[in-house]
Amino acid sequence: MTTVNHHTFNMLHQKKLREQILEIHQNKSLCLKEKSIRMQSLMTHQHTIQSLPNPHHTLTALSNEKSYQDEEKNILGCPHYQRNVKIQADCCQKIFPCRHCHDENSDHAMVRSEIKNMLCMVCDTLQPAGQYCKTCNTRASRYYCHQCKFWNDSPDHPTYHCDACGICRQGKGIGIDFHHCEKCNVCLTMSAKDSHKCIERNLESDCPICGEYMFTSTTAVIVMVCGHGIHKTCYQQHIQNSYQCPICLKSLRDMTFYFRQLQNEMERQPMPLAYQNYRSLVFCNDCEQKSVAPYHFFHHRCQSCSSFNTTVLKTEIPDTAHYLPPL
Repeated sequence: MTTVNHHTFNMLHQKKLREQILEIHQNKSLCLKEKSIRMQSLMTHQHTIQSLPNPHHTLTALSNEKSYQDEEKNILGCPHYQRNVKIQADCCQKIFPCRHCHDENSDHAMVRSEIKNMLCMVCDTLQPAGQYCKTCNTRASRYYCHQCKFWNDSPDHPTYHCDACGICRQGKGIGIDFHHCEKCNVCLTMSAKDSHKCIERNLESDCPICGEYMFTSTTAVIVMVCGHGIHKTCYQQHIQNSYQCPICLKSLRDMTFYFRQLQNEMERQPMPLAYQNYRSLVFCNDCEQKSVAPYHFFHHRCQSCSSFNTTVLKTEIPDTAHYLPPL
């Protein structure tokens, strides 16, 4: 076997790094955000080249071992996906159950559309990517996408490829249970087709709670009533402590009853006499109107829509109150 010294290996790695950056830059299927994330991942970790494994060892010690999504039920796959094959990363030639397993255990991100080979976990044959093993004829998965190089064998999670999104999504398909909104550039449930608020390139952004990029996230994403996207699990946690959208601050549910309670409480416990002539200029996060409200220590009602979801812009004390319009 020809030996490769450390300096030569470094040079080869630098060349490969430049090629990978160029490939990412020229990949038209990736949006600018995704390109930036992948380039940053490559550049941030290039200094760890000394710790990279021997380039001749393309298969790890565990490559030929079966991996399971549920070992007790003998369901092959990994924590992320159910499938009967592993994949060979084109970037480092290593074998992993899926791209997420690769990214979690590597100093670089995998571009899954560049995957060329798969390893059948039934007969241990490394071969070109496909839906069936060429050696033992085992079906790699119920669903296989040649464009995305994506395998999904779960009977409970149907999958389809959206040409407009450029990736595979969970669902039965466009026109069946999902609709692709051209302006939002995202697939929405059919029930939300005519009722959602369009926001251009809506999910090409980070989740406002956890910070994960939502467009390619494997975690379920929902669109809130205000139109902004958020992970479903993050939303469920967020509304335990807040009724406002973390981005635009609009109310996320019908607050009429709660706001009426606030108004009744304020009437029962009026402000001290010393503050009764104070006024505040407020901005309503719900109707986006400005108005003047009686000053309060905690609550200010919008004079346009009666919402208490307001932000105080300024407060005038009595001797300068003439600067604000009358109530």
